[in-house]
Amino acid sequence: MSSVLSVSQINTYLKSIIDQDYNLKNIYVSGEISNFTNHYRTGHFYFTLKDERASVKAVMFRSSAERLRFMPENGMKVLVRCNVSLYERDGVYQLYCEDMQPDGAGELMIAFEQLKEKLSKEGLFADEHKKPLPEYPKRIGVVTSPTGAAIEDIKNVLSRRYPFAEIILAGVTVQGDSAPEQIAKAIRRLNRLNCCDVIIVGRGGGSVEDLWAFNDEGVARALFESEIPVISAVGHEVDFTISDFVADMRAPTPSAAAELAVPDYKEVLYAADKVLDGMTDKVLHLIDGYQIRLAAYEKTIYEKSPVRTLELYTQCVDALRDKVEGLMQRRLEFYENALYYYAGQLEATSPLKVLGRGYAMVKNEVLEPVKTASKIKEGENITVIMRDGTLSCVCEKITFEEICGEI
Repeated sequence: MSSVLSVSQINTYLKSIIDQDYNLKNIYVSGEISNFTNHYRTGHFYFTLKDERASVKAVMFRSSAERLRFMPENGMKVLVRCNVSLYERDGVYQLYCEDMQPDGAGELMIAFEQLKEKLSKEGLFADEHKKPLPEYPKRIGVVTSPTGAAIEDIKNVLSRRYPFAEIILAGVTVQGDSAPEQIAKAIRRLNRLNCCDVIIVGRGGGSVEDLWAFNDEGVARALFESEIPVISAVGHEVDFTISDFVADMRAPTPSAAAELAVPDYKEVLYAADKVLDGMTDKVLHLIDGYQIRLAAYEKTIYEKSPVRTLELYTQCVDALRDKVEGLMQRRLEFYENALYYYAGQLEATSPLKVLGRGYAMVKNEVLEPVKTASKIKEGENITVIMRDGTLSCVCEKITFEEICGEI
């Protein structure tokens, strides 16, 4: 008679048989994920792996799940490294996965696309969060390897293009497991110290694995939280990282980042000269305009001032004076000519003129002129006035004679 076994005994027996089969240990199984569950409390992954004809349950415990660089999704074709064993409680065999890789697309590429989609939905790539770069930065923060080619390229460009800027280097490891944390801490430290006007984060070229530190979510969030504008300059022109999408500006190379961070001082000087010339022209134009206005104001003030009124009155007085003087001069000239005329007439008819020709003037005792002898009596005192003297005489005898004309 056969023995009676319990369900637990059967499951334990089957599990021991499966566990001893080395053909079911450390094997690779490919299939499509379905019924995927990320247990939020334990961190374990539970899913079903299937192909066209069959399916099998699978589990990946937290210790293995944390090492994945991407998040498994339903419909994703994967290749898992696992052991086959029996879950005794349910009597179901399942795959205990220790590693997982995408079957087809690379693990890193899937991780990249998943993080890109996640951060994009959160708005970390949105243009409204992009900060403008300062026009004339005084200090340039650089987060990169202190021994790499990137820092030398940046120094060369800055020394040639804008030697006035100071470089503040935050040296970090740019690849390897510790690189993301160092890069994120350096970005936050520069912000905390507020010691620069713009930050360049990057490194030179390399493989996808070499550049992977700049695809880290922690680095992306540090870039997004930065109050200082950040330029991402990772790898070469064809390389794109998550940092490029989050940063305020992306540069294809570290050298290009340095060129974007600062202006060309020669162009600045040329522009300054142009501005200075323009300002000089404007100032001179304004001065000319103000001088014209000032002259007009001075003319208005002068025309309305008491001094101008006095000058006008003075000018009128001068004009009247000149007119009066002209009239007086002409009147004097008239009277002078008249005087000369009458003087000539007087001189022509003057008794003195007659006396000068040998005649004499006779006056009576009261000194009245006597024109005829009949006006004098004999014995009367008379005065005879001659050209060169006066004679006092007594009329002794009067003789009347006829003469021609009068004196």
